[in-house]
Amino acid sequence: MKTIPPERVSVIALRMLREALGESVETDRDQLYPVAYDGLKIAGSPEALIKIERSEDVSAVLKIANEYSIPVTCRGAGSSLTGGATPFQGGWVLDLSGLNSISIDQPNMLAICGPGAVVGELQEQADQLGLFYPPDPSSKKFSTLGGNVACNAGGLRCVKYGVTRDYVLSLSGYLPTGEFVKWGRATRKFATGYNLRDLWIGSEGTLGVITEITLRLILATESRITFLAAFEDDKSALGAPLALCKMGIRPSIIEYMDRWTIDCLQKYVEKEVFTGIAPRPMLLIELDGAPEVLKKEQEMVSAWLRNSSIDFRTALEESEAEELWEVRRQGSSAMKKLANTKLNEDIVIPLNRQVELVNFVNELREEFKLKIGVFGHCGDGNLHVNFMYNEEDPLETDTAVTALHRLMDKVISLDGAISGEHGVGLAKTPFVRNQFNDAEWNTMKAIKNTLDPKGILNPGKIFDVFKPWDQKKENVVLSWEHK
Repeated sequence: MKTIPPERVSVIALRMLREALGESVETDRDQLYPVAYDGLKIAGSPEALIKIERSEDVSAVLKIANEYSIPVTCRGAGSSLTGGATPFQGGWVLDLSGLNSISIDQPNMLAICGPGAVVGELQEQADQLGLFYPPDPSSKKFSTLGGNVACNAGGLRCVKYGVTRDYVLSLSGYLPTGEFVKWGRATRKFATGYNLRDLWIGSEGTLGVITEITLRLILATESRITFLAAFEDDKSALGAPLALCKMGIRPSIIEYMDRWTIDCLQKYVEKEVFTGIAPRPMLLIELDGAPEVLKKEQEMVSAWLRNSSIDFRTALEESEAEELWEVRRQGSSAMKKLANTKLNEDIVIPLNRQVELVNFVNELREEFKLKIGVFGHCGDGNLHVNFMYNEEDPLETDTAVTALHRLMDKVISLDGAISGEHGVGLAKTPFVRNQFNDAEWNTMKAIKNTLDPKGILNPGKIFDVFKPWDQKKENVVLSWEHK
């Protein structure tokens, strides 16, 4: 068999791709640039964009890509914050946003969706039928279900309702070879063979390409009550999840904002959150359920807050709740006024060790004289630690990176996880190896090598070390170190 010169391989593969899919294949630079990067704002160099309109076309793409070892990176809305949708090693971008169907089976309380379906649109359609899809990442108005499955996305309501994985019944799609598979079934139970469905969830598009998702839905909640409370210190605030649990109350949302974040926010909006109270750690707590249950829980939470907090406010109406939510939503905007670059880390800590983590961040802030804010989902230990710095300042960048490494070491020492909902992508690769022992790491690599022996699916993610802070946002290639 005649050997094809390496420089000719991509040309031949692209020609075969065009023959198979025709006008669905784009190679114009103006078309490629918008899909060369995602929310991390660091670009790769794709050679082709393939706009999938039929799920079976995914098979044709993968068969060609696998034969010629062409990298394939899946993409929906491109809203990943870690570089998970970045075609870092070039190759082809597989745009699945066109597979955006949503079909709700009301009697069985199921939703059958394409990977390009937008999370918020599914929630709206379910709500019209009295049903509810709980996972609610902050990007739900534009992020797609395929990306949510790929990263096992969570959101605000995880404390009560769980994450994406808890609602996926089955996944259909294609192996890197182009072979069709269906993991799980549209049933509430499935104990037949290996659970490969869950292996795909959170795998960030490195093991297969999803073309259909079957999700379970639940009944819509009837009412909500929202509280905003200020606490004397972090220990008092972060004790809330366990304290409320002991009372038999499971809030749908418990959001934490540290003192530094509140101070930043108040300067940004030029208004005190609680009049006459200096910046203090705050919690946003939301209860939902039947009115008769909420009435009792409201009384219990109010009594607890009177004893545990400095001050609190209660919202019974949607408009009042929106005013309280503005405090949480504006935290990130306020931080962006302080510097032009943010390292947003979505670490997870056991509930009873969150105070240790926040105390450690306070020490880092003081030691390195850095702008670091902590807020997020303390109800399930998923805190967002935000390092703000100016990337044009080498010293400030190096200082932030040093502090970030210290943070990740601390997270692992506290039996935590370096990512709870954003995934590894490119951004977390300098830290992910330390999360696992040799046996765990080698097992994951063996799975990848078995299912994708040529390494064509989303190459460069998870297992290779990438340093996002070494590169300015406008450049195409970053510091790269293969392991």
